[in-house]
Amino acid sequence: MIISPPIQPCLFCGLVLTVSLSFFVCSVSVFGVSAESMQCSYDHRRNSVPTILLLMQKRLYSEGGLEAEGIFRINAENSQEEYVRNQLNRGLVPYGIDVHCLAGLIKAWFREFPKGVLDSLTPDQVMNCNTEEECTQVVCNTEEECTQVVSFLPPMEAALLNWAINLMVDVVQHEQQNKMNARNIAMVFAPNMTQMADPLTALLHVVQVMNFLKTLILKAVREREESAAKAGLVTSLLVCNSYV
Repeated sequence: MIISPPIQPCLFCGLVLTVSLSFFVCSVSVFGVSAESMQCSYDHRRNSVPTILLLMQKRLYSEGGLEAEGIFRINAENSQEEYVRNQLNRGLVPYGIDVHCLAGLIKAWFREFPKGVLDSLTPDQVMNCNTEEECTQVVCNTEEECTQVVSFLPPMEAALLNWAINLMVDVVQHEQQNKMNARNIAMVFAPNMTQMADPLTALLHVVQVMNFLKTLILKAVREREESAAKAGLVTSLLVCNSYV
């Protein structure tokens, strides 16, 4: 059973009505509008992104979405997604939502973004990070090239990409439960990150975007693992020193 909680702050004017995880919106829709026109909040990596994304992410995680097999790949029932979309457009974040529905709506938000998040980059810039070697392993040159390419994005698109990559990394780190590796999650996100009119060109570009996303995901996974290893080493040293 889906329960719609009370409403909280306006995504656009910031007016607080009641305290809740949900929000009130002044627009007809929270989909298909520019991020600059929406209220944004900082995630824990200091990315300023639309609050709606953070709220859907929080609910997805709290409902066990990261452990759900096929998350972001399996489509929810159309009837529920339509209902939830309408609730979000009314300013409500319903409880009891199928996690696949939430995941689908996160993808839909990116797909309906007025301009593709990665469309400020030229196809050549994306393709430069997609050699055969780069697709099969993470090498320093590849990571440096991808980081340089990301730096060409406008601030909002760069923040949205960073947020999305870290969302995908969270999914990959639960691969044993959800069966979604870096390639799988990149494959399902890629079509939602770019918009090209020509179908033939679009198909080729989506493949390049998929490999680009995969490279960034693997880079972020490795950085997290290295950071965790360093943190563990520091903790071990502190424990050892406490006995000296």
